[in-house]
Amino acid sequence: MAARHHLIDRAPSAVWAVLEDERLYGTWVVGTSESRREQGDWPELGSSIAYSVRLGPKEFTGRTVVRRIERPRTLELEAEAGPLGSARIALDIRPWGDKTLVTVDEHPLRGVGGTLHNVLLDSLIQIRHRTMLARLARLTERRTPAGTGEGTRTDAPGYRPAK
Repeated sequence: MAARHHLIDRAPSAVWAVLEDERLYGTWVVGTSESRREQGDWPELGSSIAYSVRLGPKEFTGRTVVRRIERPRTLELEAEAGPLGSARIALDIRPWGDKTLVTVDEHPLRGVGGTLHNVLLDSLIQIRHRTMLARLARLTERRTPAGTGEGTRTDAPGYRPAK
């Protein structure tokens, strides 16, 4: 099981502001870039975004579909990465005092990841999650002043996406 948690120094509403902006997906999700709306209004049920996935010199188009959403607590996604297969990714967002505890739980479903799913693959996913949740935290904390629960617009003065 590849589950990891991270405490973000902002309110759940600030975390949701980042999760709900499809343009930011490629900024905080490790392995993706250039995210864009594909279908529906992200992150409504059934909506999807597309993005680029790089594996060495190869580039694939990936797609993520919202399979379940229960604001402000749960977002479950199915990430499809072409020949690499697909995975279920569940994000659990909980208030933790004036902060937010985010837990991500990912399981390969189909393709190479599903076929080769083992303890080693789960270990690699854990490493990816550590980086991904740290990026989500940095991005959320940059976009939201300390002590507020409100997200800011990405075109606000001083906004810089996380690297």
